[in-house]
Amino acid sequence: MLYFTESDVRRLLPMNVAVEAMRSCFSALTRGEAQNQPRRRLFLKTGAVLHSLAGSFGNYFGTKIYSTHPKFGAYFTFLLYAAETGEPLAQFAANYLGQIRTGAASGLAVDLLAPKDVNVLAVIGSGFQAQSQLDAMRAVRSFKKIRVWSRHPDKSRAFADANGIEAVATAEQAVRGADVITTATSSKDPVLESAWVENHAVIAAMGSNQPQRRELSADLIHRAKLLVVDHKEQAKLEAGDLIMADVDWTQVVELQAVQDAANGLAIFKSIGLGVEDVAAAAAVYERATLGP
Repeated sequence: MLYFTESDVRRLLPMNVAVEAMRSCFSALTRGEAQNQPRRRLFLKTGAVLHSLAGSFGNYFGTKIYSTHPKFGAYFTFLLYAAETGEPLAQFAANYLGQIRTGAASGLAVDLLAPKDVNVLAVIGSGFQAQSQLDAMRAVRSFKKIRVWSRHPDKSRAFADANGIEAVATAEQAVRGADVITTATSSKDPVLESAWVENHAVIAAMGSNQPQRRELSADLIHRAKLLVVDHKEQAKLEAGDLIMADVDWTQVVELQAVQDAANGLAIFKSIGLGVEDVAAAAAVYERATLGP
């Protein structure tokens, strides 16, 4: 069984490859050639939580197991198996695997939902996940202007300097006039106001996967002409942005059902799927064993 370090994953899974892996993943879900098992959580009195999620994709299946603690951080592991035989193929240090596939799912959503001629991108958040969101947006579209805002001005400026973009003083400054908006924050309360958002914008929101947390307000959710999730069954359990807005779930579509660019405000709510991890891990494994 192979072992892949964090640096192996970063080297073998560039964002353009990850976006195409997500495209294949969601196409496989459409054909019934992939499946996703929603996340499960075990809560300890110490504050530690054990999370697990799984999926199958083509010739592979696997599971991600990770622990989190509010004081001590998070630790991620992924296990990949052969679907035909059940043979264990590889173990991954999976922090970057999750970061990259999360960004890639947002990138795929924007590629499907946004017109080709978008010009302005707003990035809300400047942490670990924000980097892959930005990388994914750049992998699928060419923006003339990119603005970033976060609650930590020093981090926001450092993020802007590292990526050659503009740091702004308020979330409103970032969002006003933006064609595409990505939110990657740890906030439990909305970080955008509906009045700031253009009617034609595409929003990719990935910061929350718990039912009591949200980045988007209810009025913004209800303004959307199109609400998209990566997996409806799991979203009903985890997508606080939609749960707290009391959406009509019959009006929510899954990403694999999107055929054309949105006509009006579109929101993609990402929660992160086990099947996405399998597709990303499979891409790493095949590039390592078969070559690019």
